[in-house]
Amino acid sequence: MSHQIPTAIVGVGGYTGQELVKIVAGHPKLVIAGLFGSSSTANQRIERVAPALINITSRPVNEGTPEAIAGSGAKVAFLATPHEASVTLAGELLERGLAVVDLSAAFRLSDPAHYPEHYGFTHARPGLLGSAVYGLPELDRSRLPGATLVASPGCYPTSAITPLAPLIRNGLIDTARNIIIDATSGVSGAGRKASERTSFCEVGQSPYGVFSHRHQPEIDQYAGAQTIFTPHLGPYPRGSCSTIHATLAEGTTEGAIRQLLHDAYANEPFVRLLDEGAWPSVAAVAHTNFIDIQLAAQDGHLIIVSCIDNLLKGASGQAVQALNACMGWDERLGLLPGSAL
Repeated sequence: MSHQIPTAIVGVGGYTGQELVKIVAGHPKLVIAGLFGSSSTANQRIERVAPALINITSRPVNEGTPEAIAGSGAKVAFLATPHEASVTLAGELLERGLAVVDLSAAFRLSDPAHYPEHYGFTHARPGLLGSAVYGLPELDRSRLPGATLVASPGCYPTSAITPLAPLIRNGLIDTARNIIIDATSGVSGAGRKASERTSFCEVGQSPYGVFSHRHQPEIDQYAGAQTIFTPHLGPYPRGSCSTIHATLAEGTTEGAIRQLLHDAYANEPFVRLLDEGAWPSVAAVAHTNFIDIQLAAQDGHLIIVSCIDNLLKGASGQAVQALNACMGWDERLGLLPGSAL
């Protein structure tokens, strides 16, 4: 179709890249211009790399060099690539006139000093950090139209920031007291690479990255307050659940919290504020771009629970939602059936 925008998907060897292939293949305003991967996945047909994509597309996987990606005729590139690879690729693709939606953390943090500390590398393109737009549409949609570099949020940050940010911005949470986030992600959050820790017989509910997880500064930066974040590995394939503990600001009631979240999100197509007493579950959001949120307060203590699919609202679905917003399209395109064109 002449109105479809040629789109490159880079990193199709991983789960998020493969989810992007599924979404873009069915998106009414996008068309796949090329599929790209590492040297180990290049020069194969995509169904050999990902059998789940049989009959969705039969395109070959090419090595993801800037020259090959730009040469595909793509106008937009999704980067489901490692952080350091995204730094290099994004800069070179932007210089070639492509718009970039990056699913790594390469452009999420505003301070380049955070990268050696939390990601183990010195940022090679710090000048791009100021121009990158954080791709959580519900948080700051007004900055997305026309953006050419989108930093798509992480899964844990999405599940924490979405409920917390409006409450913190409006002073309903006492930020002088600890805000504690205990979150669990399914095994797909660790990526596709095999390891003993994530093997079928070894995986179990367990914490990791205590006081040191790389998503901590991202959560703090966009939620608007310091938090204590502890991630856990969950014994299921996909989904992420966050339980958040905070202290209400003096005089704030549970009703005020509910009203503010309703005012913030009632018209958001992917935010589901559950009826009082109904609690989120990873099963209810699996294979969707929804975030489900519930809360309760007692004696000044607030508990919020949010659940997302870590591969969709926590990665690929959200990246497409952000691109829809950049283009001025209905954000539901490719993500909800029956969306307006």
